[in-house]
Amino acid sequence: MLTLVKILSNEVNSYLQRVLKFRRFGLSDVQTAIEAAPFGTDGNVPKDWIAVYGPTATKGEAVIIGYLNKNQMAKVGELRHYSTDADGNEKFYTWLRNDGTYEIGGDTNWAVKFNELKTEFNKLKDDYNNHINEYNLHIHSGGTVSGSTGTTTPSTNINVSNIDNAKNDKIKTIG
Repeated sequence: MLTLVKILSNEVNSYLQRVLKFRRFGLSDVQTAIEAAPFGTDGNVPKDWIAVYGPTATKGEAVIIGYLNKNQMAKVGELRHYSTDADGNEKFYTWLRNDGTYEIGGDTNWAVKFNELKTEFNKLKDDYNNHINEYNLHIHSGGTVSGSTGTTTPSTNINVSNIDNAKNDKIKTIG
């Protein structure tokens, strides 16, 4: 029989299993069980969440098999992962949207493909550097401004420009 229980705390045991302490049928019914989770998922639930507790085929062994999600926001066909602080306040999320977009912590900025950006930036830089003398020869002569003759300062080489600081080594994509 599955039971809903309230999480009190948790810790990782010497077998690297997360052991949850919870209240089951009243204030004095405090128990522990290991947590079962999908492969590759490691989440540490804050206290006061409601968990689904169930027995196993081994007498006296039970597991926590899931949680009643307090932060459901995903629409049909979407997948959302999020983290919280110890009090359960959401701190960060990733969200695979059903419109084909992927949000990483919000939707107010854009990610770029750095390699493609650098290629286009280098084309622009090369084009500028290849035509710098043409730009510098274009001088407006004559006339004065406030009684003094105009002077020109030739453009300098743009080879010192660099966008490498825009690269985020922590986020990678296949393109």
